[in-house]
Amino acid sequence: MKTRENPFNRVLTRRKLLLSATGLVAATTCPWREAPALPAAERFEASHDAMGTLFTLVAYGANRDALARAANAAFDEIDRLDAQMSNYKAASELSKINRLAAREAVAVEPLLFELIAESVRQSEASGGAFDITVGPLMKAWGFFRGEGRVPTRAELAEVMKRVGTRHIRFDREKHQIRFDVAGLELDLGGIAKGYAVDRAVEILQSRGVEAALVSSGASSIYALGAPPGERAWRIHLRDPFDKMKTGDLVWLKNYSLSVSGSSEKFFTLQGKTYCHILDPRSGRPVEGMLMTAVLAPVAVESDAQSTTLFVMGPEKSPVYLKSRPNLNAVIYEPSGRSRDFRRTPMKSEEFVLPAASVAEFEEQAKP
Repeated sequence: MKTRENPFNRVLTRRKLLLSATGLVAATTCPWREAPALPAAERFEASHDAMGTLFTLVAYGANRDALARAANAAFDEIDRLDAQMSNYKAASELSKINRLAAREAVAVEPLLFELIAESVRQSEASGGAFDITVGPLMKAWGFFRGEGRVPTRAELAEVMKRVGTRHIRFDREKHQIRFDVAGLELDLGGIAKGYAVDRAVEILQSRGVEAALVSSGASSIYALGAPPGERAWRIHLRDPFDKMKTGDLVWLKNYSLSVSGSSEKFFTLQGKTYCHILDPRSGRPVEGMLMTAVLAPVAVESDAQSTTLFVMGPEKSPVYLKSRPNLNAVIYEPSGRSRDFRRTPMKSEEFVLPAASVAEFEEQAKP
């Protein structure tokens, strides 16, 4: 069994087919080539609500009951992370950090501490395009509770004083975090779902599962191994303009996919549409972008990078990818014609795909 590299060393209530036409990503197990499933392989599918989305799992193995137990353990871990990292739940560890860290050093569970530290490293590497301190901005624009509003210029200037990872202080020996400015709030929405997918896959691997697909709604997917008799998992990307249509294909094995898009959360005011992905450097919603899709060795990386490239756009992203290895990406933006888009594919300058992995985009003809 292959062990993935990871940067951070319930009884199921309902099931769904993983093919979904409503999210940014959908997946099927349709074969890469025609080949019969192995007789001993059982297919298990289940889904579970957490982190404000629907996590879905498809796995193959010799024993269906063992697959169910492994899935339950994976969903239990996702629930634990949801309870820990939610900024909607007052009792969560993240909410405690946001309440207290400007007044005192807060002891943080080691794995959460490392995730926050990794998020800061991602922010520094991206020049601030990715930033987990956007909590005050999300509230100012009304996205925190789903109410759209446009803040005044003065309000935005005041909020920006409380944004920026430079305000986070780390005590690595004690695993403590402190803020040097009042009102700063962490928001892990751009990385937590990918992290949860990675943790779920690690649990499946620890229980002997060698072929599984784990997705966090429309956000991130990790493909562990491949279905019996097939070369890779086949993932459908949705059309950037129409969530009911299938767009391009992705082939994945022992690799992850994350998608960020402007069509999932937005509001329209006085004829102008504002998407929920904010540029932390300007404090304003990103404009002129439809969707980014990023392939990376682990989902915590693809999750963060899909947001980063969405903020950077097609001109600056290729330069950024020179410093980030093993990423394969496509940026989708409006073409200028009604409901039409153009693709900009790009790869890391250093891209070395392991022999046991598949990570490929397959462009589909536009309807």
